[in-house]
Amino acid sequence: MIDERLGHALEELRRKLDEEGKLHSRAQLEGFYALFRERFGPERLRQLDGDELLSLMHDHGRRDGLVYWLEFKDDEEFPAIFGSIAGGSALKFGIYRRKETGAWMTGSPTNQRELSQSEAVRIAQRHRDQLLLGVRLLERLPSNGSDSDYLRLQEQLEAAAPELCDLPWSHKYWSLLFPDKLDDYHNADHQRFHLMKLLQIPPGGEGRYVCAGRFVALARELGLPMNTTTRLLKLRHGGPHRYWCLGTLDGGGPNAHWPQMREGNCIAVEGRALGDLSETTSDREGLKRLGVLLGNHGGLAPRQGTVSKQLFSFVVKVLEGDFVLATRGEQVLGVGRVEGGYSHVSASDFPHRHPVQWLSLGAFQLPEGMGADAQTLLREVESSESIVAIERYLLSTSAPAPLARPRPVPGGVQGGHPIPHLAGLHGRIQAVLERKGQVILHGPPGTGKTHLAEQTVRELAAHAAFGAPFAALDAEQQDVITTGTEEEGPLVRMCCFHPSYGYEEFLEGYRPRDDGSGGPMRFVLRDGIFKRLCLDARRRPHLRFYLIIDEINRGDIPRIMGELLTVMEKSKRGKSILLPMSGAPFLVPENVYLVGTMNTADRSIALLDTALRRRFGFLELMPDITRLGKAMVEGILLGPWLKALNARICEHVGRDGRNLQVGHAYLMERGEPLADFPRFSRVVQEDLIPLLEEYCYEDWAALEKILGSSLVSRKEQRVCHELFDPERQSDLIQALLAPSPEIGSSAPVIASEASARALTEDEDDAGTEPGAP
Repeated sequence: MIDERLGHALEELRRKLDEEGKLHSRAQLEGFYALFRERFGPERLRQLDGDELLSLMHDHGRRDGLVYWLEFKDDEEFPAIFGSIAGGSALKFGIYRRKETGAWMTGSPTNQRELSQSEAVRIAQRHRDQLLLGVRLLERLPSNGSDSDYLRLQEQLEAAAPELCDLPWSHKYWSLLFPDKLDDYHNADHQRFHLMKLLQIPPGGEGRYVCAGRFVALARELGLPMNTTTRLLKLRHGGPHRYWCLGTLDGGGPNAHWPQMREGNCIAVEGRALGDLSETTSDREGLKRLGVLLGNHGGLAPRQGTVSKQLFSFVVKVLEGDFVLATRGEQVLGVGRVEGGYSHVSASDFPHRHPVQWLSLGAFQLPEGMGADAQTLLREVESSESIVAIERYLLSTSAPAPLARPRPVPGGVQGGHPIPHLAGLHGRIQAVLERKGQVILHGPPGTGKTHLAEQTVRELAAHAAFGAPFAALDAEQQDVITTGTEEEGPLVRMCCFHPSYGYEEFLEGYRPRDDGSGGPMRFVLRDGIFKRLCLDARRRPHLRFYLIIDEINRGDIPRIMGELLTVMEKSKRGKSILLPMSGAPFLVPENVYLVGTMNTADRSIALLDTALRRRFGFLELMPDITRLGKAMVEGILLGPWLKALNARICEHVGRDGRNLQVGHAYLMERGEPLADFPRFSRVVQEDLIPLLEEYCYEDWAALEKILGSSLVSRKEQRVCHELFDPERQSDLIQALLAPSPEIGSSAPVIASEASARALTEDEDDAGTEPGAP
């Protein structure tokens, strides 16, 4: 029986969601299940064989295929509400068809093997036969099965379907056919987590099927469909998190350590001599470096066990959303929820910290042997009995439950949401990224390349992480995308290449560091921005990570990227190489995407490294006067004025004039066209004229033809800047209109607006899409 307080909380949540129209009815759910059975149920699979069976089951390119419906399908016909199996490579299905070659592949991400057509068919046949055997076992399972019935089911599936019994996709398949007998959590850790949150000790045995009977009983007790029940639990409990015990030191009094944490809303560890540990990486190398640091500086009180591992866990493994218990032996002094990543407060005797929201400050006892005393720095609480005791105590207090605050798998969000196809230029960038993994936006200055890159990748990252547009996210969710936390980096990052930018900044290299001892600087090996992004992406495969490389053409790309060019191709993602400095293996995960921007006024794409050009897709952005609409300042129609200016640039600058045009962004501010003449005149004087002087270096005749003889004196070889004095505004307007008098008007405003409408409806010479930034 569910605890009465928990049952009441779930019922209140159900009522709220139902009023908001966010729950599917039982009839709707039964319709989705019936449709899935019609398309992929046992009757359908029995009818197929050979190539047709292989294609229906395992061709990811088929939107009417089984694997597509299990992983990606999300529309009115079949919404993505039945548990996610996103993340990882296509090899999680045991077999997949490579897009580039059409070949069937099997193996592991680091050791793939190409299959013949007959081999691939045989794998599909085995999968089909094992799915059907599982169906037969589930049909025989009692509708009110006990823990022992489900343990027997687990054992029977392991014998009858050895290839599939421990895979998420087959669990999802069977759960869609038998929603009254299986839950739709496709991960055993999630199942056990939610049971412990319900104050239940999970049943004995390992596997994805041993816990299902508990959820069946819960759904029956609540009188709800299984899918509604599991959704309520997800919303109330969030994602799985860890529980930690932190031993408190006595110090100068009985609770000297504990008051600092209680009053400072943090958990803290001593070790001032160690300095800031925020650069500790979460791999074996990070643990090793921390051990060396401890050996050199010490600074921690004597502890039991491996101190370096405990401190390492405190720095990199304690994550936002985890529960932490400040303990002295089995006595719990306080229970809190971690609110952020590791930070360093140099002025404190306990400088290593995580922010915490204390849920309870009352003392209670853990089962014997489950706590942590002053001899233990940190240890994870792993026993179900202890976790249930913690949850029961929190439920009995006034502590707030972590409602609607999903604590995810490591990384801060659940992720794995399908991504809709974006519109316009955003959609074109998305298509290139899906095909190639990296794209370069190139064009003249002021065409909005960087702005468009940032907008697009924010949207893609937001949809993958939260299933919603970026603008619909709250501030905390947007921070996950753009700024990250101290524990985890953001999903979207940015760097800018320049002539002195090197391999050391991008991948890894030695950099000087002051250890604070007053001695000479030391050179330490540090990870570069792209390597850190790839490491984060490997830890959080359910999310998508994006790196924007601004001004990519200004760097020495072969030197910066080095051997990365070998493994960044989409077809080589997951292939490992050894980095020359650290000697560590390195690979580019499939969930990493690069977007470069390139100003063609500096360098044509024809001059880029050939190897780079082959690995990137390219998308050209040209000036788009439609973005300026009907904007007019003091009789000057901005769109037509810019169009005429660019026509003269193309005519008089030379063979590369097309790449030296002026972008529409120069005449925009905060996404809107300029609205006042003083601002427009400053842009012309301070931005456009210096740019054009550079284009026409010492060619005053060409500059005069572009800007007009009123603004440029070819004989005196100078720009007439005196026209920009405020008292000469009328003279400046005439000078700006002189080369193309048809774009201005001394007639009434309504005539100018009609002129603007007619001119801006003309097709742009560059042929860019309307709406391009």
